[in-house]
Amino acid sequence: MKRTSTSIDKPRGGRSAVRRAFFASLTGTALEWYDFAIYSAAAALVFGDLFFPSGDATTGTLLAFSTYAVGYVSRPLGGFVFGRLGDVIGRKKVLIATLVLIGAATLLIGLLPTYATIGVTAPIVLVLLRFAQGVGVGGEWGGAVLLSSEFGDPRKRGFYASAAQIGPPAGNLLANGVLAALGVLLTEDQFLSWGWRVAFLLSGVLVGFGLWIRAKLEETPVFKAMEAEQTRPEAPIKEVFATHPRALAAAILSRVAPDVLYALFTVFVLTYATGELGMSRGSALAAVLIGSSLQVALIPLAGALSDRINRRLVYGVSAAAAGIWPFLFFPMIGGGSWPLLVVGVVVALALHSLMYGPQAAFIAEQFTPRLRYTGSSLAYTLAGVIGGAVAPLLFTALLDAYDSWIPLALYVAVTAAVTVTGLLLGRDGTDDEDTPVTTEHAEPAKSAIGSRATTTAG
Repeated sequence: MKRTSTSIDKPRGGRSAVRRAFFASLTGTALEWYDFAIYSAAAALVFGDLFFPSGDATTGTLLAFSTYAVGYVSRPLGGFVFGRLGDVIGRKKVLIATLVLIGAATLLIGLLPTYATIGVTAPIVLVLLRFAQGVGVGGEWGGAVLLSSEFGDPRKRGFYASAAQIGPPAGNLLANGVLAALGVLLTEDQFLSWGWRVAFLLSGVLVGFGLWIRAKLEETPVFKAMEAEQTRPEAPIKEVFATHPRALAAAILSRVAPDVLYALFTVFVLTYATGELGMSRGSALAAVLIGSSLQVALIPLAGALSDRINRRLVYGVSAAAAGIWPFLFFPMIGGGSWPLLVVGVVVALALHSLMYGPQAAFIAEQFTPRLRYTGSSLAYTLAGVIGGAVAPLLFTALLDAYDSWIPLALYVAVTAAVTVTGLLLGRDGTDDEDTPVTTEHAEPAKSAIGSRATTTAG
């Protein structure tokens, strides 16, 4: 495939369009992850008492985390439905729909009466709303990745695709910041009574801002080319499973360790620090807040690094280090030192950033452009079920059963080995896979869009 320097030296769609797409991908995903993270923190801190009352604190926490898991289990439905639509009707329309869905669900959680008011109906409705959140997030990620990467320079795919990856720590930062502020301003009784609702109700304002940004965007150049050349897939889900089985397996396995590590150091660490180490809720939240703030800068840097160094190498070395870190972290914080807790969380989330920054580009590169939304969404959501969904539950159950941190660390080490296996199964992307579809010096778009439609990752 012939390619001139022009085809890679300027962004597709113009620099202003690239900046808008990058910002829309980042802000929209951050807003959705604010919604998701506010629930995660509330599940660890208050939902056990408010929606799952029990004489046993561990049982209440497990039940609260089980609704956390529902948000992951429901993601494949979002991946199947919205992933398919993203390859058929376009990236932009789907991304607006997912933002509305998750924002509405979060707003309703903030208005939901507790168990003390309406009994068993409260946890049932909470689970349903959490399910809706998961469906929205499941359809969001793949489109957000493509929104920025399909506008940007293919040589910098790692950096541009990382826009969507900044969303989770940015959303987590915002969510924990709001909760920390409420914890300072309100008494314990006020926070449990109504204060936690404020964080959920803020979602309505934030989602409106996100919709305003996304409504101004155009469709990506790659999807426009697919429309013009009539190469959009008719049955993308079936086609992914039939023609990209190895790519799908590689993408799924590559996500497991980052999900589990993130669950440990942003969700379960709140329970561990308060329950096992006797720290205050505010201290635990502050540690996560500091780590998440650094991730906002580290993730795009990691994505850019993977553009200069082999992407799988950066990802794999970081996964191996992540598998080792818990064995150092738990003994380090055993004395209940808050500064050491901060150091431990910061190092863990830095390792997560070095995996998460290159991750979006790595997963997108496993699939041909015409199947990218479907393939990426399926990989992202199916990996969430075996990774992030069960992680807080397993961490809680293992700690309760063995009263030791060692099983927790072993669990993380196993997931690191799983991720390295996925990276070995995957393939390295090339700069020219979809570049010609938007450059005036290139060959016809169809040759680029359909060139890997029937291949698997090799």
